[in-house]
Amino acid sequence: MSTAVLARSGIETQVCASLHELVHEMRQGAGALLVSEEMLSGSGAAELADAVSVQPPWSDLPVLILARQGADSRAIATAMEGMANVTVLERPIRVASLVSALRSALRARRRQYELRKILEDLSEADKRKTEFLATLAHELRNPMAPLSTALAILTRKTLTPEAALPYYQLMGRQVEHMVRLVNDLMEVSRITRGKIELQLGELALNEVIRGAVELSRPLVDAGRHTLAVHVPEVSEAVEGDSVRLTQVFSNLLNNAAKYTPEGGRIDVFVERDDGHAVVRIRDSGTGIPADMLGAIFDMFVQVSGTARAAQGGLGIGLTLVKSLVELHGGTIKAASEGSNRGSEFTVRLPLLDHGLRADAHTRTSQETIAARHRILVVDDNRDAAESLAALLDLLGAQTAVAFSGADALNKAEAFQPSLGILDIGMPGMDGCELARRFRAHPKLYGMGLIALTGWGQPDDRLRIARAGFDHHLLKPVDLDELSAALQKLAQRGLA
Repeated sequence: MSTAVLARSGIETQVCASLHELVHEMRQGAGALLVSEEMLSGSGAAELADAVSVQPPWSDLPVLILARQGADSRAIATAMEGMANVTVLERPIRVASLVSALRSALRARRRQYELRKILEDLSEADKRKTEFLATLAHELRNPMAPLSTALAILTRKTLTPEAALPYYQLMGRQVEHMVRLVNDLMEVSRITRGKIELQLGELALNEVIRGAVELSRPLVDAGRHTLAVHVPEVSEAVEGDSVRLTQVFSNLLNNAAKYTPEGGRIDVFVERDDGHAVVRIRDSGTGIPADMLGAIFDMFVQVSGTARAAQGGLGIGLTLVKSLVELHGGTIKAASEGSNRGSEFTVRLPLLDHGLRADAHTRTSQETIAARHRILVVDDNRDAAESLAALLDLLGAQTAVAFSGADALNKAEAFQPSLGILDIGMPGMDGCELARRFRAHPKLYGMGLIALTGWGQPDDRLRIARAGFDHHLLKPVDLDELSAALQKLAQRGLA
């Protein structure tokens, strides 16, 4: 069968004059082998079977043998015993039948290569997961060490408030760092599963950039970098979530500051191009190798190299950035001329058709209103309950503490709280059951209820809301978020 006939059917061939040449070409990569019975005579069948047996787990190379009509030779029997994927075709054979058999073999071979790609991707994902878990353990240990040291000092030595203050501040910074790590993990989980909702509104992009610069300023100043912001006099208008877009540009600025040697330069440009606002953040830092540019936004990917590895992090920041930009209908790309040549990230966002309205809304600050309330704190973790109650006491609230659902019901009878802050995952009577008991109580049904828990998935929030809670906060409690929750409850007359 000439190669021209197969070529007309779209099948590319390589003719081999000997079994040795066939094995050599096979090892370079082949979709299928088409072998005449004569080539398998003598020791040929065994040699080919030996060569075909050396395949990776994903591979099952198809072998088609063109046999003489009615032949039942020892060579064919040996080939069929030694190779799993063998098809015997009798000569003479119609062209259509041969082409059909070869196409079926090649289609099966393509699926094998697809399986190889899947296995490689799974292996790479597993490798990234392992590296990520090791990095996560390292990142969590880092703040634990100074926390443990500061606690040891405070518990073993009597210090004046002034002398103790630096240790408290140190512990606060480390706790904030751990909270950021956990929040990043929760964020990327929600975004990748499509469980995040944007609070969209008309935004002045200049204001978003200004907010991001303010958030990143401490890191920029710590690196003694020069930061230049180039924005138009009249701000571009985009539709977006102010908090999320500020997060996007702050993350990019933080990356630029972290991966630029001390005394470097960072430039931010805001421009208009073809119906889009374009924000470019350029730095003079360590740069990105060319082979990493395509994967820089993938989950858990970190650029190898001492300068970047030393900065730590979980390798999810740019994944978050890309997901948030795409949720806004935008795109992001990274560019770099290589190691130590700096980097540039370009974000494109759709512009609004009209300019900014003159009556743009401004945010008003919320003041803490805890001092107006009688608050029952319920948590089976005594340290958590007592420390939160102590914080609320400092703000002027009247508090009572309970460490179980039954204890809370008893204390609430006498204390008559206007608000309950309840842990959910308590043994025995959990927070949801306790909330239902409060709602069914003739004297306590009108109290405000806030769930304070580590469970924050959408299903958890739905279950908690159905139990009768008015608000849901994640541990560890943030004072500003708690104050905002109290403000909302007060506006609704629940606290």
